[in-house]
Amino acid sequence: MFNPELPADLLGRRVAIGVERATVRFAGLVPPTTGFWLGVEWDDPKRGKHDGTHEGVQYFTCRHPTGGSFVRPEKASFGVDFLTAVRRGYEFDTEEELSQEVIISSKKLKWSDVQCRFEKLPVAMLKYCEVNGPGEPGEIRNTTPNIEFLNLDGSLLTSWEDVAAITKQLDQLHELHLSENRLRLPFDPSAHCLDFSSLKTLILNRCELTWKQILECAPMWPQLEHLSVEYNQIAELQRPEGVLQTLVHLNLYGNPLVQDSLLSISALPRLDCLNLTATGISAIQFEDAPPGRHTSMFPALTHLIVDQNNITEWSVVNELSKLPSLKKLSCRGNRLVSSDGNPATANQMLIAKLGKLVTLNGCGIKSLERRGAELDYIKMFGEEWLKAGGPGHPSTHFTNQHPRYQELINKYGAPEEGELKKPGPSVLKNQLLKITFTFPDDSSRKPIEKRLPASMVVQKVKGLLYRLLKVPPSDLRLTYTSTKMVGTEFELSNDLKMLQFYSIEDGDQILVRWS
Repeated sequence: MFNPELPADLLGRRVAIGVERATVRFAGLVPPTTGFWLGVEWDDPKRGKHDGTHEGVQYFTCRHPTGGSFVRPEKASFGVDFLTAVRRGYEFDTEEELSQEVIISSKKLKWSDVQCRFEKLPVAMLKYCEVNGPGEPGEIRNTTPNIEFLNLDGSLLTSWEDVAAITKQLDQLHELHLSENRLRLPFDPSAHCLDFSSLKTLILNRCELTWKQILECAPMWPQLEHLSVEYNQIAELQRPEGVLQTLVHLNLYGNPLVQDSLLSISALPRLDCLNLTATGISAIQFEDAPPGRHTSMFPALTHLIVDQNNITEWSVVNELSKLPSLKKLSCRGNRLVSSDGNPATANQMLIAKLGKLVTLNGCGIKSLERRGAELDYIKMFGEEWLKAGGPGHPSTHFTNQHPRYQELINKYGAPEEGELKKPGPSVLKNQLLKITFTFPDDSSRKPIEKRLPASMVVQKVKGLLYRLLKVPPSDLRLTYTSTKMVGTEFELSNDLKMLQFYSIEDGDQILVRWS
């Protein structure tokens, strides 16, 4: 018995039931009940009650033992075609709506700009609008030919063929969002490469996809540069052979990666940014390069995000230093700790070990901060360096643990014996530095020599100078010169930082100027 009011091709169809999404797996009678039923598999298995079995009879199957339910047809929506959804979403004329702005791909548009005429519409936001297909052939091209950005998150599209039937009519489309969809894989992906010929950005978050399935679909996207596949079922990565070679940005956030397979994507020639947040990785190794040398893998990678992972060993950072182009690193939410347990020290070690970084955890690295981190790193491991052979030939073990150490020695010079001491907090607090204050803009004023605690903040130094000079602290500008880098001035730019933060040492000069 078939209900004539329902679509003929029920099985496999996507439906909306309230705010939830599901796939029809069965349609028919379920004795001893009366009437017509739909057996559905929910996208969210917590919404279901069983696995498609009723009173011992298996009517359909589900991937999850509680992912199925029987619902009456009148409870399910089979959606609308593309243009019906566009008209519902964009035919409005209230003053409030027309005055609103929307930011799409960093572009700010007024709703009045996108609403005025469908044929000029550059953006179609159809998220959760229950789009189920293209509608009449050619109508999308005739009505909305200039769409560049299309959001079809949470749609009721069933297959990639359905998607291609829409995108083939949108020659200007460069960004497509298809998150929270369950799309049947294409029968012949290469047959659809012209249907996505202008596509640069594709968002496929929470689509239950494996990497193998993504590679199977990839021939459809010949010009793709940005791919986001957050929270899918991606575990083992396979090498992209002849596909995704134009990829610049890959977002694998929230996938349970098999970390040994990560190198399978290392040959992507244009990959510039890789997001591995919350993927469970704890190690990475580039065996093609010895410590201190560059790997041939990930040749174009400048930006790496490994937040919220299980990285605990500094050897991982040593491996990252082999990446030839790495300039930006985000490593928050791991358990990389220094010997003193101070997060600031751990950040200094990251800066010192990764000499080409310009950004760490989203913050730019200033030249003075880099210098301080590198000098502190030299002091921190100087004693270990001496024990390992020092200026002659440090042991292989030391070189493997500190690949940049000799480079830093060449840059700043070897640490002196007094710098290798490791004072505890109380000793540091009481450590006195001999500082000479000079006044380059006032030749008549003689230098002043003071002994100041290394823990003294710049703000208090200015307070001391106010008492000596009667110049308001807000008018003072302080720089310093080091005996190790004569002729170079470094600005004391942060009033709340200690002298030790700037690596000021015994015998250095602070130059005092005021407006």
